[in-house]
Amino acid sequence: MNQGEYYYLTGKYSEAEATLSELLYSVGDDSNTGARAAHIISQIAALKNKDDEHVYYLAKSAIADVKSATREVMSLQELGVKLYELGDIDRAYSYLSIALGNAVECNASMRMLQTSLALPVIGAAHRTELERGRHRLYMVLGGMAVMMIVLGILLLVLRREMRRMKLLQQHLEGANSIKEMYMSQFLNLCTIYMDKLNQFCKIAERKISTGHTDDLYRMTKSGKFVEEQSREFYDTFDKAFLHIYPDFVEQVNALLKPDERIELRDGELLNTDLRILAFMRLGVDESTRIAQVLNYSVNTIYSYRNRLKNRAVNRENFENDIMKIGAIS
Repeated sequence: MNQGEYYYLTGKYSEAEATLSELLYSVGDDSNTGARAAHIISQIAALKNKDDEHVYYLAKSAIADVKSATREVMSLQELGVKLYELGDIDRAYSYLSIALGNAVECNASMRMLQTSLALPVIGAAHRTELERGRHRLYMVLGGMAVMMIVLGILLLVLRREMRRMKLLQQHLEGANSIKEMYMSQFLNLCTIYMDKLNQFCKIAERKISTGHTDDLYRMTKSGKFVEEQSREFYDTFDKAFLHIYPDFVEQVNALLKPDERIELRDGELLNTDLRILAFMRLGVDESTRIAQVLNYSVNTIYSYRNRLKNRAVNRENFENDIMKIGAIS
């Protein structure tokens, strides 16, 4: 030990390192002698600017001090300062705090003075590091809060879209049901008219074969037959259309001025105004076709349509608003 210290004090660092390394190997790192040898080797490493070796042998020296129950320590104090220089603030603060406590317990005035000079600076750096850690923690928590908010918004949007898709599916199912009902009513109406046509042909054939052509002429001229068929057609059409658009009358009245709304008589499903609008809603927009179906003149249909526009709250978009009734949005 003395030989190694002599080499160190006389500047023979290679000889000192070789001698003390052999000594450290022989005595191990659980004695005060091993602590002193490791400390001198760490000083030699510092002179050679070998930071890793400097820290390594300071750590071995501090471990030997702990194992040998030595309170007046220098290695742990220097290790704390070196770690502070290397940026390891937490361990530097911890080691210097322990070194100061050991110095107080063994009443080592020089060690207390040395440690107390370094500890405030390192303590301030430690507090700064802790504050930075808190700031980083707050930023992480803030980021997580923002992510939770965004996730919540996405879940709400997804839930709303799922609800909208479910409603759309229900609308489509309703539309398919309406289509099937419409086809059924259409076939039923065609069947009725084919039956009526067959009945009329049989009546006409019987009248002609028996020579009652005058009766046939009076029957067709009076228009009673056409009137009866029209009435039956209206009744069938009204029921079929209102089955497809059950709130059609209310929707139309919502588009009209309050004092111009349509009022139906008892037992009446639709009137002429509503039938014209119903045909328009079904896509029969030409007045000529509507006139043919309802057995009116084209001018009469024009007059009805103009009067309905004049009764509307929004005259310019009235017919477009009619087309939106019952539409899937």
